[in-house]
Parts: sequence; structure tokens; C-alpha cells
Amino acid sequence: MTRAAVLPALGTPLRVQDIEIPDPGPGQVRVRLAAAGVCHSDLSLSNGTLRQPVPAVLGHEGSGTVTAVGDGVTGVAPGDAVVLNWAPSCGRCHYCGLGEPWLCAKAGDAAALPYATLTADGSALYPGLGTAAFAEETVVPAHAVLPLPDGVPLTDGALLGCAVLTGYGAVHHSAQVRPGESVAVFGIGGVGLAVLQAARLAGAGTIVAVDVSPEKEELARAAGATEFVLTGDGTGDGTGDGTGTGDPAKRIRALTGGHGADVAVECVGRADTIRSAWSATRRGGRTTVVGIGGKDQQVTFSALELFYFGRTLSGCVYGNSDPARDLPVLAEHIRAGRLDPSALVTERIGLDGIPAAFDAMLAGRGGRALVVF
Repeated sequence: MTRAAVLPALGTPLRVQDIEIPDPGPGQVRVRLAAAGVCHSDLSLSNGTLRQPVPAVLGHEGSGTVTAVGDGVTGVAPGDAVVLNWAPSCGRCHYCGLGEPWLCAKAGDAAALPYATLTADGSALYPGLGTAAFAEETVVPAHAVLPLPDGVPLTDGALLGCAVLTGYGAVHHSAQVRPGESVAVFGIGGVGLAVLQAARLAGAGTIVAVDVSPEKEELARAAGATEFVLTGDGTGDGTGDGTGTGDPAKRIRALTGGHGADVAVECVGRADTIRSAWSATRRGGRTTVVGIGGKDQQVTFSALELFYFGRTLSGCVYGNSDPARDLPVLAEHIRAGRLDPSALVTERIGLDGIPAAFDAMLAGRGGRALVVF
């Protein structure tokens, strides 16, 4: 028996309950969690923006220690420190064959299969994004864990599983930021802070952080922002009309010689911020969308502006990263002090603190809340 934050139904609050997790079967691994980040994707799963069978245990950004392995598992052993990989690639599908494992057609298979039961009534539970990290222990396919590189604290390792990998990949793989380029980052939550760190690491010149909350400025500048633009009405609820602080695209153009940013990275997933990021990008620049929005969020462009501005607009899944390749690179940056996952964390909580962390994300407050077991 183990404790977990259970989502009973879509749109309902999570409840901490006792659950029963089986011993790992063939090709599976059981992990005792050390930490789990509370990501906006978990909120999107809970409200139905992303598809998720319920009842479920959410949480996909996690790290921990292997306690048992099933038959046929050779890559890890009990006692190993690992990072959960919520999008493990199969290596055989069309996209994996193209060298794009972040688009693997089989990555979400585990999320559709029950993995545990509620102690109270035996109801089947599904693992959020196949990992179910909002629990003291979980069972996952063996290819959904990666060895935690040496020199990275176990709790920091949780952030490598999503925020840091996504932010680093958005800058280095998707946008391919070059030294001296200007970068604008929209949305300074956990992923946005990771994008700022990665932009600084890439040698970007002007780095503009954009957010609705004035409390994010100190966090943003510590992560690498050279400028901070407050958008909306400054209340932090994202509902303002922008008249209090000016249009962010205009502000960014003023900070970049009138041209706009070479690269804009959108980490919110709203039609208005995607449109603002696009408008803040210079002619011939690149706009990368990391945020996950709902299907009702429609973004429009005129045919003339697509021709005239010659910008590139691209989506970015999991940072367009290959975790097996990128984790050792990230670990080297962490050991050398060039990246600091702990700086993304603004609150350390228990399982019962997750609903409040969801509310804080909705209100645009804080960076990354980290569940520490």
C-alpha cells in the first residue's frame, strides 16, 4: 500500500488516498519517488485539455530510486537513482525511424492501461502520462526510466524529467538560439525559467521575460533575463487589456532596436500569448510554442503577414529532445554550475499541497512547486 494524489474524475480536486501497486511484471520497474514537479501539463490532464482516462494518479516529472525490477529488465537494478521519462520512445515507429523520438507514436501507450487499484474499493487506476509520479511509489515500463547522472541531487533530478529538458530543448533544438541573438520568453513558470537559463547558456544577448505577474521579475532576472516586461493589467490573473503597461510586442521591439526578438518562446499555451510572441518576433525570426493550449484556442494570421514577415512558427514537443542523449549533457552543465534546476523551485510541498499548486498556476503565481517525499 502507498499514498497517492488521485484524480477521481476530470475537473474534480485531487484527493490523497491509499492505493495498491503490484509488483513489477516482465519489462517493468518499481520506483520509490524522491520528488515530483507540479507541471501545467498535469493541470491540463486534470481538466480534460489533454486526454486522460480516470480515475488516475497524475504526475510525470519525477525522480526516485528503483526498488524492484521485473523479468527481462537489464538497464537498471534495485538501488539505482532514476529519472522518469513520460514520453519514452519505442525506437520502431515512423517518427522514431525519422530520428524524432519526441514524436513517438507509442509514447502514450502506458497511460491508457490500468496500473494500480484504490485500496478502499479496488477500483482500477490509470497512470497520468504513463508515470503516475504523484505517489510515494509507482510502476512503469523499464524504458520509462533513465539513470540519474552522477553529481545531480536526486530531488533536482525530477526537474530534468520535464521542465529543464523541455526548456533546454526549446532553445537548443527547436529555436536553435545562436550567440548574441535576442530572445523573448512568454510565461515565466517552471518551463519559462528553464528557457531563460538555457538562453543564457546559449549566449543570447538581450533576453526579455514576459509575464502577467510582477512577482516573477526577480525570478526571471536570476534565471538570466536582462529585461522584464509586465503584460496584462499587472494583477497576475491574465485578464487585463494591456493598457497599464503597453503592448508586449511593442515593448520588445523597443528593446531590440525596433526589429523584434530574433527568437520568441511561448510557454503559456494561450491564443493571445502565441499571437503576441509571433508579433514580437523580427522579420525572418523564429517563434517556438512550448505551451499546451486547448483545441478552442484559435490563433489567426493574415496571408499577407505570413509572406511579409517571413517568420517561422513551430511547435515544440518535450523540447524536441532525446532524453537518453540530452540528460548527460544537462548533467554536465549542472555539475559545472551553468544550469541550476533548484532555482526553478519556488515551493516545496507534500501530496496534499498539489491542489493549491494547481490554483497558483491558474493565477500565474510562482515557478515550479516540487512535491518532496
